[in-house]
Amino acid sequence: MKSTTTFTKEQQLYKARKKEQRKRKFERELDKAAAQQDKVAKSTESSETLSKEPNFDALKNVQTFSIAIPGSILDNAQSKELRTYLAGQIARTACIYKVDEVVIFYDGCEKQALDREDGISRCCVQFGRILQYLECPQYLRKYIFPIHKDLEYAGLLNPLDAPHHLREEDESLYREGITTSKASEDGTYVEIGLKRPCLIKQRIIPNVRVTLKLLPKNHDDEKRLKGLVVPPSLPRHEGGLYWGYNVRIANSLNEVFTQSPYGKYDYTVGTSDKGAPLESVTVPQYKHGLMMFGGLQGLEAALENDENLEAESVEELVDAYINTCPSQGSRTIRTEEAVLISLARFSQHLPS
Repeated sequence: MKSTTTFTKEQQLYKARKKEQRKRKFERELDKAAAQQDKVAKSTESSETLSKEPNFDALKNVQTFSIAIPGSILDNAQSKELRTYLAGQIARTACIYKVDEVVIFYDGCEKQALDREDGISRCCVQFGRILQYLECPQYLRKYIFPIHKDLEYAGLLNPLDAPHHLREEDESLYREGITTSKASEDGTYVEIGLKRPCLIKQRIIPNVRVTLKLLPKNHDDEKRLKGLVVPPSLPRHEGGLYWGYNVRIANSLNEVFTQSPYGKYDYTVGTSDKGAPLESVTVPQYKHGLMMFGGLQGLEAALENDENLEAESVEELVDAYINTCPSQGSRTIRTEEAVLISLARFSQHLPS
């Protein structure tokens, strides 16, 4: 009898606990429903404002900063894995210091000249491909990058973890996406890494990467989201979010300047152990800045190998020729190290 009574009390305690758990769960669901209703109300109130086209005229005055690096530095790596890792170091550094553009240029070294693909240095192509792969959000890579030998060891690299590398559960007003072939009379569907596709009004061919500004959810149509196609610079201008870098390949040092997407760079900097200390240089206000790095033989070799440039020295080619590590303990500083050191020393002059 004694054991039976004990068992009955345990049953009663168990039922009481289950009842309390159900009560708490019901209260949580009520709170969640109330919060959802409040969210819907706020979305409805702000939908008219957010659905307006952003003011793109303000983007014309956005400050940018670019870096130019010779593709030949990959030749100095001793294995495929190290070549990939070197490119990954550059990508991480560019992301940390919010670089807008990475230019990979051919500096005319002999080893590169013997290995060219469609008139472009093979090293530059591989370098650029790895940089683009790392900059791309993970959920878009399978659509944009087919299996390629240049990316064989890209899985070993540290991720950039940039603001536009969003996970499915991350909430953001902006998202990177790729247009799909799914037909719609209302526009184009875009894959943005969420369970539901996003519909834009513009009709764009499939497999084009776009930056979207998401609109408030249309609660009458829970099967899709809606958004606007905006310039990639808008998230940084409106929300202070760094939105990745562009990659450009230049077939010569001259093309670094002449093919600028900004028209021209109004402030250029060359780096070398032969340059002046950074402290002695006055950095002016600029709109589009460029910092150039040399390879194993320096910027001097790149200038000498470019017949289209009339400058006699690197000092004549740039606005400032600086040495960002004048007290170095090693005889040489590798280019990937120079990029990190120089951007760190120059950080107070970089766009915010």
